[in-house]
Amino acid sequence: MGYEGLDFDEIAGGVSPAFVETMYRRYKADPTGVEPQWQQFFDGLENAASGPSWANPRWPLAETDALTAGLDPTQMEPAPKPAKGGAAPAKPAGPAASEADIARAAGDSIRAMLLIRTYRVRGHLAASLDPLGLARQDLPADLTPEYHGFTGADLDRPIYLGGTLGLEKATVREIVAILQANYCGNVGLEYMHIADVEERRFLQDRMEGKDKAIQFTADGKKAILSKVIEAEEWEKFCGKKYVGTKRFGLDGGEAMIPAMEAIIKYGGQLGVREIVYGMAHRGRLNMLTNVMSKPYRAIFHEFSGGSSNPDDVGGSGDVKYHLGTSTDREFDGISVHMSLVANPSHLEAADPVVLGKTRAIQTIANDLEAHTGSLPVLLHGDAAFAGQGIVWECLGFSGIRGYNTGGCLHFIINNQIGFTTSPQFARSSPYPSDVAKGVQAPIFHVNGDDPEAVTFACKMAIEFRQTFKRDVVIDMWCYRRFGHNEGDEPSFTQPLMYKAIRQHPSVSVVYSKKLIAEGTIDQGFVDEKVKQFNLLLEGEFEAGKSYLPNKADWFGGRWSGLSVPGDAETARRSVETGIEKKLFDSLGRTLTEVPSDLEIHKTLGRVLDAKRAMFSSGENFDWATGEALAFGSLLSEGYGVRLSGQDVGRGTFSQRHAVWVDQKDEHRYIPLSTIPHGTFEVLDSPLSEYGVLGFEYGYALADPKTLVLWEAQFGDFANGAQIMIDQFIAAGEAKWLRANGLVMLLPHGYEGQGPEHSSARPERYLQLCAEDNMQVVNITTPANYFHLLRRQMHRTFRKPLVQMTPKSLLRHKLAVSKAEDFLGDSHFMRILSDPSAPADTEVKRLVLCTGKVAYDLIEARDAAGDKNTAIVRIEQLYPFPGEALAKRIARMTNLEEVIWAQEEPKNNGYWFFVEPFIEASLAEAKCKVQRPRYAGRGPAAAVATGLMKRHQAEQGALIADALGHNVREEIRRTRNN
Repeated sequence: MGYEGLDFDEIAGGVSPAFVETMYRRYKADPTGVEPQWQQFFDGLENAASGPSWANPRWPLAETDALTAGLDPTQMEPAPKPAKGGAAPAKPAGPAASEADIARAAGDSIRAMLLIRTYRVRGHLAASLDPLGLARQDLPADLTPEYHGFTGADLDRPIYLGGTLGLEKATVREIVAILQANYCGNVGLEYMHIADVEERRFLQDRMEGKDKAIQFTADGKKAILSKVIEAEEWEKFCGKKYVGTKRFGLDGGEAMIPAMEAIIKYGGQLGVREIVYGMAHRGRLNMLTNVMSKPYRAIFHEFSGGSSNPDDVGGSGDVKYHLGTSTDREFDGISVHMSLVANPSHLEAADPVVLGKTRAIQTIANDLEAHTGSLPVLLHGDAAFAGQGIVWECLGFSGIRGYNTGGCLHFIINNQIGFTTSPQFARSSPYPSDVAKGVQAPIFHVNGDDPEAVTFACKMAIEFRQTFKRDVVIDMWCYRRFGHNEGDEPSFTQPLMYKAIRQHPSVSVVYSKKLIAEGTIDQGFVDEKVKQFNLLLEGEFEAGKSYLPNKADWFGGRWSGLSVPGDAETARRSVETGIEKKLFDSLGRTLTEVPSDLEIHKTLGRVLDAKRAMFSSGENFDWATGEALAFGSLLSEGYGVRLSGQDVGRGTFSQRHAVWVDQKDEHRYIPLSTIPHGTFEVLDSPLSEYGVLGFEYGYALADPKTLVLWEAQFGDFANGAQIMIDQFIAAGEAKWLRANGLVMLLPHGYEGQGPEHSSARPERYLQLCAEDNMQVVNITTPANYFHLLRRQMHRTFRKPLVQMTPKSLLRHKLAVSKAEDFLGDSHFMRILSDPSAPADTEVKRLVLCTGKVAYDLIEARDAAGDKNTAIVRIEQLYPFPGEALAKRIARMTNLEEVIWAQEEPKNNGYWFFVEPFIEASLAEAKCKVQRPRYAGRGPAAAVATGLMKRHQAEQGALIADALGHNVREEIRRTRNN
């Protein structure tokens, strides 16, 4: 009879003397006749009953742990077996125990193991976590000895444990006392949801046993108290100097400050050399000053209304509790660089940015295997961690190729409230941290009134992360001494909680009393620390009155050599981006040669045949080939290229084929990854927009020498990432002096496929455009796309780029380029004329447009034999090419009408944005036409129709209107067709 795969709870639940006696008889007849874990178990029992222990010391740490975790113990390393043909190992002599005694002892041991397992799983529920004492609960019944069948004299009878809890034998009373001290004190650990036995054992070794009390040296305790005092006095000082001013103080959660220092100190000892932090506004000023070493005087300057930016840099600035900083801290001779990412009021929005930035740092440092040198640390509020979906999106990155950072340390400042909403109304789970169980992260729940416990949890957390490269969560239970902000009245909604808070001593008082009672310090130590720190703050307060920032820190390190464009004209300048014929031909071979060991799909074979024809003839280069040439040429120059998004390897429309998959065994071949000098990554991302776009923004934030692109499956999918677009991509440079070169590729175009996937909502991006903050383009030729991507890296500055990419144009017969368009001194063209345009002096009607509609206009005009209409494509919508357009218009001396044509409804698309720019160009060109006319769909609630006939009728009508044809006749003809 085998027992492989049986859950220990099943075995223990059915324990009876008869069952154990049956197993024991088999064991006595032949020790090898039972499973190894039973053999070792009975070996240990017999020797525990008969004399000195000789049991295998590995058993309690391996097989028992596997049993109590519900895993298959036979997968663990078995005990040593007798040599072939030999007898079982000799056992020391002693009085033999009866089978009944062994059976009873076995039953006791198994029930004791189940009691231990229950504490490992549920002990945290009885931990002392809430400083206010409002969330205490009675000991759960299954944590009592009685629940497991131990009563009366059973409590004091020695039970064989074989090394579990570090004990050979112990009474139930002793077992429970140890378990309550380990799992039900000021730290409660959740970890039994973790599948990996080594990870569980790592945590057990540090939590379980008689000697596992939290211990710090006297100097360590004094250092912890000093940081708590600094954190607390900082908040009090600001409260006195700026009465009623919002600062979103840490009051009540000051133990976070020594905890963060512990992460720096112990992380440095374990190889961490750079930490990237992200956090919302609660406690941010305290973090900036007391952990990140931002000068106190700089914060006081900002409190008085001063800018965090030097006067000559400009920018809009932001409120002080949104700002970031960077610094170096040294502990024990080890220097750690730290940066705190700026964050808007969207509480968790910085999370993916931090992870992306960390991933880029690890890539640059060649640390993607060990993940040792760089650590992301995210600080969360309890309501936000439980309530914001972006938290799960970021947790989901933890084990994914291309997004893994080797584990993030999550620190929850658990105020037990969200603005005015109590936890029972804000989530459906016991803890805010429960979502992290989905990625098997260990979770430390800890009482924020015990700074030693919080620091201990952080020490264990960073050890775990550096060992296993996994996410870890610290859930620090504390409180918010004041309201949501310092001018808020929290008793409107939580009167009982705030009555308790008003009566509750501060963290420094609680902790200093503990240290005084144990003789580590006296009251004089506390008083002197408070006095000296306040003297420091008073001096810094005075210095803040004359403080002026003297430099911006955004163009150091990897950003060296880049700068801010000098003025609007500089921002629009072009650079030569053509390549040499030799490189062009070499890239052609890379993109078309199939390795001999690769069996490609037959359709891909036809695609490659077509590409070979392009390079042979020099004609008909399509969009995907132009893009691949841009990527390949940048790689050959030493730039990196990182492309991510849903299904980007193949491409949503089967156009890219950056990854070739063998049809027999599915091994992958990526042609562009074979190009030397640069590194190419193409990553099919999780089904996420908000998180992935934020991750890529963070990556581009750290590495301006990699072309970082995020492609939406369809352009409207970017709607799910609107916070990243509004708060970071469009405004990050102005608010926080953080340049970024991220590229967004958004498929856009009206083909009658309905409202969901027609429009990438270009109007939304254009509405966000100002002060040369980003670029919005709608490109119509492969070569111009090629030059656009190369321009993005070859200019001396970085701006986000939003590109409306094509769908039907991917294979349109007119949307092609020639080899010569990619070569020599060619460059990106902000405006393009159609190839069959009439002479400038013959032009009476000028139709301006952007994107796919240009080809519809060209075909309709040529079909009508119209010799007086010119069609000019605006390839770059922002910065708008006004001066170039004015020069183009000035050559059309007989112009009578100017039209703006677009596929999008009038209340969407480009019209309201471009109209004033076109008027300015007409005025600059001294054109007799003063205003453009609109030709396009009327206003609409849904961005596009889902009915093909209606789409065709609308499209035909707007084309006819733009070209001055009979609109009614065009509608009738389109519908009849």
